[in-house]
Amino acid sequence: MNAFRLIICTGFVIPGILASGLLANGPSKSDTVEMKPASELLKTQEPGKVFPSVLAKASTQPMAIVVSLSKQRAYLLVGGKVAVDSPISSGRRNGWTPKGNFAVLEKDPNHHSSLYGNFLDNAGRVIRSGVSSRLDAAPSGTHFSGAPMKFFLRLTPQGVGMHVGILPGYPASHGCIRLPQDMAEIIYTNVGVNTPVTVGD
Repeated sequence: MNAFRLIICTGFVIPGILASGLLANGPSKSDTVEMKPASELLKTQEPGKVFPSVLAKASTQPMAIVVSLSKQRAYLLVGGKVAVDSPISSGRRNGWTPKGNFAVLEKDPNHHSSLYGNFLDNAGRVIRSGVSSRLDAAPSGTHFSGAPMKFFLRLTPQGVGMHVGILPGYPASHGCIRLPQDMAEIIYTNVGVNTPVTVGD
């Protein structure tokens, strides 16, 4: 009877579930699946690398940023040599991070997104997270608070840029190029407005 009720409530039948006795008698060792921690399921990326002898020439040599979407890496070049090699997380769908030649249009150490963030109440508590200011309606009594994008380097007028963010080991952003905090700060500190940026495969 309990097995029947569970199947009705969930709306689906798992093949063989009654025959195995899983619902009636509890799971047997052969029925259980060992769960792995999320950290094991996420693809790990090589950590960022800084080459101090190359970076030391940043004030006297031309600089450029090169982003490889297929490798999920960003490189700060000083005089044509790699000074910083950092993991990234780019747009989760093909085309969300635009490819091409860009330049740093703006630097903002404490930038906040105008599109993505949370709805907060008047006490600053998160009422709804991960919202879009264009698509989601704010619940009554709340206001939109843009997601923090520390060490933001704007690449397009539409708002795509490079900034501190979560790196799960695969492309996961809305289009921006996420960097680890330490790498983002080093790149931000050393580049200026108009630094060329190339984004490609």
